[in-house]
Amino acid sequence: MASRLEERCIEQGLKMTGQRRVIARVLSDAEDHPDVEEVYRRASAIDPKISLATVYRTVRLLEETNILERHDFGDGRARYERQPTQHHDHLIDNSTGRVIEFQSSEIEALQREIARRLGYRLTGHRLELYGVPLKPEEGVG
Repeated sequence: MASRLEERCIEQGLKMTGQRRVIARVLSDAEDHPDVEEVYRRASAIDPKISLATVYRTVRLLEETNILERHDFGDGRARYERQPTQHHDHLIDNSTGRVIEFQSSEIEALQREIARRLGYRLTGHRLELYGVPLKPEEGVG
């Protein structure tokens, strides 16, 4: 059975070699935001013949065709996720590098209002929050 990302590749008319299928499946199954080296590690565990260069070329192709979205979370590595079907933002844990996806209707409304006040209609945005976990004495909420 084809992964969602693989189906998107086929819809875009991309030739799906066996190695591209493995890379697409790895990216489709990812619940995190892997960089190319991590995609390579996961893909080569499935098919040891996959080269790092193949992974780089495939990821670049998927980014150029808007199948993947590229992120820079301030750690010096390009990280990737499937092009989201619903908008979401990211909170990056500075201590671990963990990326937490979230949605907030309040933030979305505030951004639209700020753009309106400045004389603009918002057509898109990207929000990345950076932080460290609260200490127990700081409390949550």
